[in-house]
Amino acid sequence: MAAAATMAAAARELMLRAGASDMEEEEGPLGGGPGLQEPLQLGELDISSDEFILDEVDVHIQANLEDELVKEALKTGVDLRHYSKQVELELQQIEQKSIRDYIQESENIASLHNQITACDAVLERMEQMLGAFQSDLSSISSEIRTLQEQSGAMNIRLRNRQAVRGKLGELVDGLIVPSALITAILEAPVTEPRFLEQLQELDAKAAAVREQEARGTAACADVRGILDRLRVKAVTKIREFILQKIYSFRKPMTNYQIPQTALLKYRFFYQFLLGNERATAKEIRDEYVETLSKIYLSYYRSYLGRLMKVQYEEVAEKDDLMGVEDTAKKGFFSKPSLRSRNTIFTLGTRGSVISPTELEAPILVPHTAQRGEQRYPFEALFRSQHYALLDNSCREYLFICEFFVVSGSAAHDLFHAVMGRTLSMTLKHLESYLTDCYDAIAVFLCIHIVLRFRNIAAKRDVPALDRYWEQVLALLWPRFELILEMNVQSVRSTDPQRLGGLDTRPHYITRRYAEFSSALVSINQTIPNERTMQLLGQLQVEVENFVLRVAAEFSSRKEQLVFLINNYDMMLGVLMERAADDSKEVESFQQLLNARTQEFIEELLSPPFGGLVAFVKEAEALIERGQAERLRGEEARVTQLIRGFGSSWKSSVESLSQDVMRSFTNFRNGTSIIQGALTQLIQLYHRFHRVLSQPQLRALPARAELINIHHLMVELKKHKPNF
Repeated sequence: MAAAATMAAAARELMLRAGASDMEEEEGPLGGGPGLQEPLQLGELDISSDEFILDEVDVHIQANLEDELVKEALKTGVDLRHYSKQVELELQQIEQKSIRDYIQESENIASLHNQITACDAVLERMEQMLGAFQSDLSSISSEIRTLQEQSGAMNIRLRNRQAVRGKLGELVDGLIVPSALITAILEAPVTEPRFLEQLQELDAKAAAVREQEARGTAACADVRGILDRLRVKAVTKIREFILQKIYSFRKPMTNYQIPQTALLKYRFFYQFLLGNERATAKEIRDEYVETLSKIYLSYYRSYLGRLMKVQYEEVAEKDDLMGVEDTAKKGFFSKPSLRSRNTIFTLGTRGSVISPTELEAPILVPHTAQRGEQRYPFEALFRSQHYALLDNSCREYLFICEFFVVSGSAAHDLFHAVMGRTLSMTLKHLESYLTDCYDAIAVFLCIHIVLRFRNIAAKRDVPALDRYWEQVLALLWPRFELILEMNVQSVRSTDPQRLGGLDTRPHYITRRYAEFSSALVSINQTIPNERTMQLLGQLQVEVENFVLRVAAEFSSRKEQLVFLINNYDMMLGVLMERAADDSKEVESFQQLLNARTQEFIEELLSPPFGGLVAFVKEAEALIERGQAERLRGEEARVTQLIRGFGSSWKSSVESLSQDVMRSFTNFRNGTSIIQGALTQLIQLYHRFHRVLSQPQLRALPARAELINIHHLMVELKKHKPNF
């Protein structure tokens, strides 16, 4: 059916196009001639234009031509006009049938119309109801906004009233004086916890009243009288309690640290006085300063006097210098009892005083030491005295900062008000002692004790003693330099001819220097100080010059070298026991020892093998200059050297070995020298072999008498001593 309609439409379009073209050909310009009738201006509705036909009809034709039925009709050659009429007839039939269907359904259509009309009425009523609801909601929304505004205003009034109530509550609470506070201040002892609690409450109320009075609060006048009477009562009780504690310090044999520690539990008492009664606070502070100042001065003066009684009875004197001649009275190699006399140049066990365990060990008790007849060097007494001073000063400074609520310069001033007299007394005593002190090791140990105590005070965060440490060092350093300079001058002015009989063994002055220098170097290694190294360098130069002056007193060069080697070896050995291997002193003496040892070996080999040494040096020089032909005239000399060496080398080696062991006090050093001499002898004989291998001497008959170099090495090893 649809295909038939499509074909009919296509047929009509073709017919229309064909009819239009026929009419144009037959009628021409519409049969009436120009000007008879104006054409209608239909615009877009004009379907007679070529543009419409081309644009619209062609599209439909093209679409219909693609239909299968149209294609089939075109192929079979169907008459379109006849087919079109047939299609129109079918359409009319369909239209008639459709009209009959509409007539049959007319009642239903009328019923549907009535229902639609009823629905329109219902919807109209609902629209009216919704409009009424909308107007009601608008009025409700305005009422809600009004309620919200009223609620916000009420909330603001509530917050304002609560804030006023809180402020008024705080004000009232700060002004009201409860009965528990009155009872505790008036009746409770100051040592009870409730008194301290209520005192803090009283302090807070007094501060609150002062603040409100500054703001002009009239209600403060109602409680001012009560608070003043309570404050006076509290101040009176606190004053009596603290003064009683301070007066208890003055009792003989009282450990003041116990009541001092007890005062820290009530440090708020002084804070209360400081905020409410400054005059009483100043009175208590002045009384504390006066009492503790006298106690410290008395204790330390007494302790210092008793401590000096356990010092060694014999100490270094003005004449106990490094360059002073050794006598029977003060023999350096004698062994005085350490119970009665301190050593001067030897460190021994004295260095332990700066070890961590000894540095902070308990202080010495003089009466206990006297009962045990114990004696100590000055540095041990100095450590004990200053450790007690350090410990008590740190405790006192921390107590002052905590109890008297001070810090910085105020704490420093208050500390020196308490400890100033004691520190001045200690400095005067040290200055007096150093005037007659000539023990450089003791002074140097004291310097390092001060350096360590200063570090301890810094770790404890107590800067109040910094100035005191500087003052002590200002006394110790010049004295140490003076004693060292005196020793330098004594060595410089020593005349070797006045020292009596000399031998090649280590001199007692060099031994003193070795012990003294190693002591200072080992101490200085812990806290290096360039000032000390410079002073030791001056002393070392003078000792080296002294050794050379003494060596010049010997007639032979061999004895001079033996003396030098013995002294250098001794000093080097002592230094290496305490100083580091890379220290300047060790390196310097090692170089001196090596140089003199090499010279001594050459001097040692010269008598028995001097001819061989001279020939080898001359022959090597000729060979180097290209004059080896001159060796032909030395055949007799070479023959004599070969036979002389072969007959005497064993006895010569034995003799020089014995000579070395007799000459040197250090057997290890002697062994090293012998080994060096034998090594040099082997090298010399090996060089002699190379000279004889030259063409000028190769045919020499005496070459057959040469000793095999390996055989010589085996034989020489038998002469190497072992110690």
